[in-house]
Amino acid sequence: MKLGQSLYDWGIRVAPWLLLAILILPVLGGLMGVLLPAFGWLPTLGSQQVNLLAWQQLWQQPGLSQMVTLSVISGVLSSLLALLVCLLLLGCFYGSRGMTLLQRVFSPLLAIPHATAAIAIAFLLTPSGFFSRLFALLTGWQTPPDWLLPNDAAGVSIMLALFLKELPFLMIMSLAALANSTVLTQFQLAQSMGYQRLTAFCKVVLPQLYPKLRFPIYAVLAYGCANVEIAQIVGPSGPPTLAVAIVQWFNDVDLHRRFMASAGAVLQLAVVLSVLLAWWCAERLLAWGLGRLLSNGRRSYADTVWLRLSRLILGLVGLTLVLAMGGLILWSLAGYWSYPDLVPDALQLSHWLTALPFIRLPLLNAVVVAFAASGLALLLTLATLEAEQVRQKPLSWLSQSIIYLPLLVPAIAFLFGVVWLQEQLGIAPGMGTVIASHSLFVLPYVFLALAGNYRLLDPRWASVAASLGLSPGAVFIRVKLPLLFKPILLALALGLAVSFGQYLPTLLTGAGRVATLTTEAVALANGGSRRLVAVYALLQMLLPALAFLLAYWCSKQFFQPGTNTQSNASVAVK
Repeated sequence: MKLGQSLYDWGIRVAPWLLLAILILPVLGGLMGVLLPAFGWLPTLGSQQVNLLAWQQLWQQPGLSQMVTLSVISGVLSSLLALLVCLLLLGCFYGSRGMTLLQRVFSPLLAIPHATAAIAIAFLLTPSGFFSRLFALLTGWQTPPDWLLPNDAAGVSIMLALFLKELPFLMIMSLAALANSTVLTQFQLAQSMGYQRLTAFCKVVLPQLYPKLRFPIYAVLAYGCANVEIAQIVGPSGPPTLAVAIVQWFNDVDLHRRFMASAGAVLQLAVVLSVLLAWWCAERLLAWGLGRLLSNGRRSYADTVWLRLSRLILGLVGLTLVLAMGGLILWSLAGYWSYPDLVPDALQLSHWLTALPFIRLPLLNAVVVAFAASGLALLLTLATLEAEQVRQKPLSWLSQSIIYLPLLVPAIAFLFGVVWLQEQLGIAPGMGTVIASHSLFVLPYVFLALAGNYRLLDPRWASVAASLGLSPGAVFIRVKLPLLFKPILLALALGLAVSFGQYLPTLLTGAGRVATLTTEAVALANGGSRRLVAVYALLQMLLPALAFLLAYWCSKQFFQPGTNTQSNASVAVK
């Protein structure tokens, strides 16, 4: 008993500092490991003098301005579109039964990895894809059209894939921010005063919602401007986005191109920071310019039209997702499939049987890495949140901002530095380094998923348990954990989903030695059989889906209908 209490005391004392260290040190160390080679200092390659040769090489790269422009435009427009559609759907359905529908539609989509979304969109947009086959029914096409989708130079394919992947994330973050608040009462009061639904939402709910969405929006912007796997699968190749070009330079057989790759990573960081700064300035300008609209007394701004538009958008998004997932399933089972037929001539399992022998190791690696990284993130999160309650002092604004650090700083900007630090410290790439890198990206999501429920936990349960003689450690294990059983499982499932979708950390910190479903799917997407790509993409999506299904099943098994978390906690106290 004393040993358990000692571990508890040590854990809540160390965990907050360890959590912040895991989030800060790799990012700052990685940035330093990129900055030094960018200015010529890399003793491993015989360069120990500061110079600007890497930057001169970078500026001379053909198409550099197009790379930067494509990265910025695709990231900003996709994020802006996802945010606007998210707010439009929330405004038209907030406080109604439609909110339940939105949650049911968008929650499962969080389980879809970015690479899977890109592959599904690629299958839709190819000249022989589903969209083309649907058009063929109307136009009578007998051969595929000659269009440059996906991999178009304008980045339309990238924007569509990013939009469909980030919309569910912003929607779920919005629903979480609006839960357990008094905003709904104020919204209903505004409606009772004659304000139409969307107008009431914009004047009452949005000013209170947006500050809570600011960091998630910044994370979406940072990822959109610096993503690798989506741009690599559906983006153009001549020239590619800046992030994809940096990966190519880093993996070049000429090791001296790592200097230019480091300079490119610094440029990518500067681009993302500039975009975030511009977005922040736009926020201030809009807040100043639209302030008068909040108090002008106008009750409606064509709300009926916006309501119809929102239903149309929801239908189009739903149709696109159904076609995308249906296309993956059909291609994974397709035999001969001629154009413009909507379905294959025959369905067969030969592609699955061909892929299964080669999938075992990547599947095992993905599961081991995901559970190790998510388990570590969950332990640190629980200990940190418990330390908050014991000390009755929440994390500072700075500490909570640091939690978003790996999401706001582009992975492409510091992971190369992390790899360089590994080499300097003599750490061999392998399973351990991949788990550590995944933990860095999993931890913010697990913390954000669990923090709200933990902080809303009724403190009277702990007080009652303590009055009955339970130690703080026993209260934590026998009372708080049962009360938070379902949120803990869902946070763990989210961590698993995030880990299953990691591509760049796995590729770089593992030096290509740790194959996972994601790395294999991206490699096949760049020239492999379409049917095998579909098999890998479906398996990549199946893993996080199973994690969420297992979380829901376990929560129902441990908390049967007719009981609730409070009654189970009272049993634990007794």
